[in-house]
Amino acid sequence: MSESPKSPVPEGSPDTDVRPGGSRADRSARVAAMQRAERAHARRRRALVVAVPTVVVLAVAGAVTAVFLTRPAPPSLAAVQVFDYQGGQHVQGAVQYAENPPVGGEHQNAWLNCGVYDAPVPNENAVHSLEHGAVWITYRPDLPADQVEELRSTVAGDPYTLLSPYEGLPAPVVLSAWNHQLPVQSADDPRIGAFLAKYVQGAQTPEPGALCSNGVGTPTG
Repeated sequence: MSESPKSPVPEGSPDTDVRPGGSRADRSARVAAMQRAERAHARRRRALVVAVPTVVVLAVAGAVTAVFLTRPAPPSLAAVQVFDYQGGQHVQGAVQYAENPPVGGEHQNAWLNCGVYDAPVPNENAVHSLEHGAVWITYRPDLPADQVEELRSTVAGDPYTLLSPYEGLPAPVVLSAWNHQLPVQSADDPRIGAFLAKYVQGAQTPEPGALCSNGVGTPTG
């Protein structure tokens, strides 16, 4: 007996939605899962974009902080003695000074040429150089030779420094600028560099920019 032909199933019925891989509901669930995974991936990507620069910034900040914490403090100039002399007091002849060496006051019309001197120099001319913004480094004549050489190296090439031996100093080395003075015990005192940095042509200078050459004296270095 022949079988009767089956009636076609209407399109869109539940039977027609079954495909290899699952039902429509299964596909929707997979799509939703993929969308959730993509959103989670995007969130992780954004978090990484924020986190990496933050880590870099924190690392740099930490390194800078470490440098500042480990860097030694600059030498203190708290021991600098301060005086109050007015500039422009030009005289002829010798002057009696209260300080040794002098740091200001009356002085000769001619200034002392800046540089290194192997013998004592006239106070009156050296004070005029201080008025022009020079720093005068004096040392006891019996200062060890290696320390004298260190002082020579310190002032080498600086057009506004004087270096000379000086009798009767209150310390082995004395640094003088106009109205400012610092005694130190040795040529390797770190305050020497700090004093030079602050007072060579510093704010205390009565005649900033005035020459420390074309005056009197013949330096040896």
